[in-house]
Amino acid sequence: MNFTAIDFETATAQRHSACAVGIVTVENSEIVDQYSTLIRPPDNEYSFWNIEVHGIRPKDTVTAPTFAELYPEIHKRLAGRIVVAHNESFDRSVLKHTMSHYGLDYGALGLTDQWECTMRIYRTKGFRPCKLSDCCQRLHIELNHHEALSDALACARLYLLRNNSH
Repeated sequence: MNFTAIDFETATAQRHSACAVGIVTVENSEIVDQYSTLIRPPDNEYSFWNIEVHGIRPKDTVTAPTFAELYPEIHKRLAGRIVVAHNESFDRSVLKHTMSHYGLDYGALGLTDQWECTMRIYRTKGFRPCKLSDCCQRLHIELNHHEALSDALACARLYLLRNNSH
């Protein structure tokens, strides 16, 4: 099984305000690459509410690269891959809006219109509630919630377990 799990954190309610990303590459059902980085959002602007969720502050990203500067690393990990996220509509939207903000062509990634979604998969299995933290607790998956790499790793593990968890 080959896929890439991704998780974004955002600085504000704006979908183009990515401030962190975690990307986990799985080949033959084994995690073979883990990538995470802070991202300087536009104007390095943050909302109090978003800081409350993930703890990332303007001082943490003031010298971080912009999404455009990081894009070559992100592109090589996503292009043409099956992409998995826990709430795929959110993470897909963040990627699309952030790429658009920087004038990058989302279509060039060659991704499907809808990604694989572990929240949808586990909701179908009857998991309630179905937040990432709830699924991980139920399946004993380690999680430092809202830390992008930890969330992406947990998502990858949930996806790997999807056929043999009840």
